[in-house]
Amino acid sequence: MGKLRERTAAFLNNRWLVFVAAMWLQSVAGIGYLFGSISPVIKASLGYNQRQLARIGVAKDLGDSVGSLAGFLCGIIPLWAALLIGALANFVGYGWVWLVVTGRSPTLSLWPMCILIFIGTNGETFYNTAALVSCVQNFPKNRGPIVGILKGFAGLSGAILTQIFAMIHTPDKSALLFMVATGPSMVAIALMFLVRPVKGPRQVRKSDQSNFLYIYSICLILAAYLMGIMIVQDLVDLDHGLVILITIILFILLLTPLAIPIITTFHLDIISPMEEPLISPTYTPPSGESSSMQKQRQVEESEDEVLLSEAEEEKLQEEAHLQLLQASERKKRIAQLNAKFAYAAARGGVRVKKRSGPHRGEDFTLLQALVKADFWLIFVTLLLGAGSGLTVIDNLGQMSQSLGFDDTKVFVSMISIWNFLGRVAGGYFSEIIARDHAYPRPIATAVAQLLLAIGHFLFATAWPGTMYIGTLLVGLGYGAHWAVIPATASELFGLKSFGAIYNFLTIANPAGSMIFSGVITSTLYDYEAEKQAHGRQIRKLESFLEGNGLKCEGPTCFFASSLVMMSVCIVAAGLSLVLVHRTRRVYSSLYGRGQR
Repeated sequence: MGKLRERTAAFLNNRWLVFVAAMWLQSVAGIGYLFGSISPVIKASLGYNQRQLARIGVAKDLGDSVGSLAGFLCGIIPLWAALLIGALANFVGYGWVWLVVTGRSPTLSLWPMCILIFIGTNGETFYNTAALVSCVQNFPKNRGPIVGILKGFAGLSGAILTQIFAMIHTPDKSALLFMVATGPSMVAIALMFLVRPVKGPRQVRKSDQSNFLYIYSICLILAAYLMGIMIVQDLVDLDHGLVILITIILFILLLTPLAIPIITTFHLDIISPMEEPLISPTYTPPSGESSSMQKQRQVEESEDEVLLSEAEEEKLQEEAHLQLLQASERKKRIAQLNAKFAYAAARGGVRVKKRSGPHRGEDFTLLQALVKADFWLIFVTLLLGAGSGLTVIDNLGQMSQSLGFDDTKVFVSMISIWNFLGRVAGGYFSEIIARDHAYPRPIATAVAQLLLAIGHFLFATAWPGTMYIGTLLVGLGYGAHWAVIPATASELFGLKSFGAIYNFLTIANPAGSMIFSGVITSTLYDYEAEKQAHGRQIRKLESFLEGNGLKCEGPTCFFASSLVMMSVCIVAAGLSLVLVHRTRRVYSSLYGRGQR
């Protein structure tokens, strides 16, 4: 009985269990991706026109991306409390919208509705932040795969929730709002005590690589499965019993990663020689280090304004070699090294530099990060790259219609799947670049932005078949940003304020969308539509009276805007290469031979 209790406690504190729970949380966290299904219900029930609905969409984008409050709170309160706040925001925001839409609550004007949509969607920033903060701290040496997989499931959550709603099989379309208000909130509350940084053994085993490969294979199977059932359901009217069976298989696929914490807990030793303690931001002295050395190191750490750079690096390198010696010999060598170091400092043989703050790879606060050029390079590349990608996602329906495609759901589903695969692949390949080759991770961002540039170029040409290829490239490139950027930020600015720094960076996404979609693309689209309507005043008047606005047809509708976005993606790739050049030394320090 005692051994079973010990194993159960180890299972509940298994970092792989936290990772799996975070994956489940992210599977329902992408509420904003359902806006395309929710917006027609709101528009029909409240009688909004397209411009009013667009304002609701802007409120959704802001709620989805402005996570500064979530990042701040995750740094000062337990993560379970942050998840509870997110669940309440999700429930209150969309729950109130459901009451208004169904007539159970008095009708509100446009701006209160925008506030409710903002609050409801902002709840998912708490889910994202809690999942990322806990898992990045639990897997500090696997940040790329961790971030890629978690952000990938967030991108796939729209398809997952859509399939669950199809299983409910209700003619009341407003029920989707009720499901969005209650479903993610219930999942967050159920998992809020599991998603957290775990203490104790780090559980570094040789099986870690195979565990990640197993999860990657599940991701690929899940993406292919959802793609297949979306296409089948779009082409064939399936029996409701078959839809239930399809959804049950989906749930089974989502449960299969649970095998990893079960196997690592109940079929492997709880404590193995491969285990190490979790990396802590504070220094943990070696077992042979004397108490005087510990006091001396504490004094050095408290004097942040002075950096004994060259001698300290030599000292730390020497201490790394001393770990291989026996305890008695190690103590003797450490004492000699300390004496040599103190003598050199007394004689002025140590170069002293004034320290203006933390250096790359150390823990930054948000305010300290805001004055660094690296931070703004990341922000601008994210604004240009991800902002242009989000513009395509928001306008994909009109883009496909302008080229003569009647059914736009296929492209919307496709870009959701490619977005998911881009996030997973971005995390996987950027980890190989950083860990195996000690090369800066932002090189993966530059590659993603070049993919976006090619995709925008194909949309501009509007050649036969380019709609499919462009959707593929833009989906992969946009998704890769959300795996590479958070991992890069955690490596350059540390984990202490990661939640606040990451959520500030996400503001670049709606900012880019407002520039490229709200200003450039919409203006150029209306200009081309008015040119086509010139001389057809009757059609123009009819379209105006119907409240639908002007429609543009042909490849010229998005030609100029696609070329503009192609150009800014090339600029973003160039800025990412600048960041690569600036951070080569820190990645060599983090993942060089001495750190592996």
